[in-house]
Amino acid sequence: MSELVKSHLRVNHMPHILCPGCGHGIIMGAVIRALDRLEIDPDKTMIVSGIGCSSRVPGYMDYNTLHTTHGRALAFATGIKLARPELKVIVLAGDGDIAAIGGNHLIHAARRNIGISTVVFNNSIYGMTSGQYSPLTPKAALATTAPYGNVDRSFDLCHLAQGAGATYVARSTTYHIHLLIDLLTKAFSKNGFSFVEVFSQCPTYYGRRNRIGSAVDMMKDYKERAITVEAARKLSPAELEGKIVIGEFLDIELPEYTAEYQKVVERAMAKKAGR
Repeated sequence: MSELVKSHLRVNHMPHILCPGCGHGIIMGAVIRALDRLEIDPDKTMIVSGIGCSSRVPGYMDYNTLHTTHGRALAFATGIKLARPELKVIVLAGDGDIAAIGGNHLIHAARRNIGISTVVFNNSIYGMTSGQYSPLTPKAALATTAPYGNVDRSFDLCHLAQGAGATYVARSTTYHIHLLIDLLTKAFSKNGFSFVEVFSQCPTYYGRRNRIGSAVDMMKDYKERAITVEAARKLSPAELEGKIVIGEFLDIELPEYTAEYQKVVERAMAKKAGR
């Protein structure tokens, strides 16, 4: 067993519950490699999740972890960051969890630029509850609740996070693992709200129902459809149809929320002391 596994995972909780071929384990591996690269202290880190396949991942990580209610991971994480601003707070969430019931929390966490790193495991489906379509299921794709094809347009969560006020926004896939580790390393280094979306294969529900093939076939599909942010800027919307744009969308610096909030507390305390 590698030192990386022993130092970052709760090996006594293995084997995990993820389906064979699921991409979520690849993302978990990228997360711990980024944390290890940055030498972030597990005792000074809080990893929060909601409900879903991805939300079980923190249970295998040997950090301070909190498994919360559906869609509310960012709300709990906000409370933790305000109470303990010195902690590194990371949210691991699925596409259904954070883009549906948790969508409003995503918007306002980004708007506030609170110091939380959010990693979205986008498998384009509600995997834990039998494959219902999610806000990130592509149009016309099949799901248990869309047996004749999904009619909804899917969110572009990276554009949503950027428009809402995040200071770091990026996307990768489970195929582009080295890029993913680099993006997560940068995201975890940010002081404000950082957001990384990762396309993660679900061969059990999404891949099988949509006849994409095995987990390997799904990763090959990511490879073939992926295009860098720089290359995407040269293409028309029609040419970008069906592509997965990967890389950094945004990297800026803005005042972080808990630091600004502490200034308000200090002004209030000073005013009270002056009375």
